[in-house]
Amino acid sequence: MSHSDGDTAQHGLLGAWASAGLSHAPPLQWLTHPCAGAGGDCKHCLLGTTMFQRGRSEFVKVGRKETFWGTSHQGGYSHDAVVYALQKCGIRHIDTAKRYGCESLLQKAIKESDVKREDLWITTKLWHSDYGYENTKQACLESCKRLGVQYLDLYLVHWPDAQVPGKSNREVRAETWRAMEDLYEKGICRSIGVSNFLIGHLEQLKEDCKITPHVNQAEYHPFQRPQELVDYCRSRNIVFEGYCPLAKGEALTHPNIIQLAKKYGKTPAQICIRWSIQNGIVTIPKSTKVERIRENCEVFDFSLGEEDLEFLNSLNVNKKLVHLTYPLWKG
Repeated sequence: MSHSDGDTAQHGLLGAWASAGLSHAPPLQWLTHPCAGAGGDCKHCLLGTTMFQRGRSEFVKVGRKETFWGTSHQGGYSHDAVVYALQKCGIRHIDTAKRYGCESLLQKAIKESDVKREDLWITTKLWHSDYGYENTKQACLESCKRLGVQYLDLYLVHWPDAQVPGKSNREVRAETWRAMEDLYEKGICRSIGVSNFLIGHLEQLKEDCKITPHVNQAEYHPFQRPQELVDYCRSRNIVFEGYCPLAKGEALTHPNIIQLAKKYGKTPAQICIRWSIQNGIVTIPKSTKVERIRENCEVFDFSLGEEDLEFLNSLNVNKKLVHLTYPLWKG
């Protein structure tokens, strides 16, 4: 993890699930926070292997109220940072992945933190080397073992590109998603979703499978704001989660963002995170430094004005910093 960034998915509230007539809505635990009903925003929704602090209202509404703390395969891992985030910042959502190589390390940090399993929201991801029906189920169980848990709150298919010789990407994605559906129906995964999927991929899943992904996680920052994808996800009750909110650190040195930080008495990182939250995005910053973790959490005591929000929106240039092998990103 680094100060720069970290790597959940239905569009709205519990009522949105009901009004959409969805038979595979996430469990109530996914929809309500322990501090539901409290006034104002809750700071307990920022962590970053991706850890997510739970906010004051529905979890599905999380994109509008909260952020995560995320781990990744770049920037290292800090045991002390994870324990600090759990014990001192009240963060309760951990978002990680097999690819990041720290699932077993997280088990140790969670144990040391003394936070109860039922109070945590744990997300991990399936890497493409494990795609396919049987491989997916086995990989999920192995992730659970490394994390020291009996179930996952959210399991994501990490990439749309399958890279399986002799099979089309669509065929492998459909086969993999059927295994995800089985894991969900058996309760091993309480919610299932995808990461880095574009509209075309989601359309294919709709045709090939029965359960709509609960989440789509993709890159989202001032220079890469894929609003078409966000709108599509919301239209299908898929929660959109945004990783890389600081644009791998590039946003921290942008002169206009620095100017806004001075105006609000905040840091550039806090401006970017708050902008993402106010755009209704479940936001995932990450860091290995305790002071940065604390900083990333302190974004619920101010709001950006509408003019400043729109200005930051205007910075979008479809600048992808995390590149898919296939297809080319369309913002």
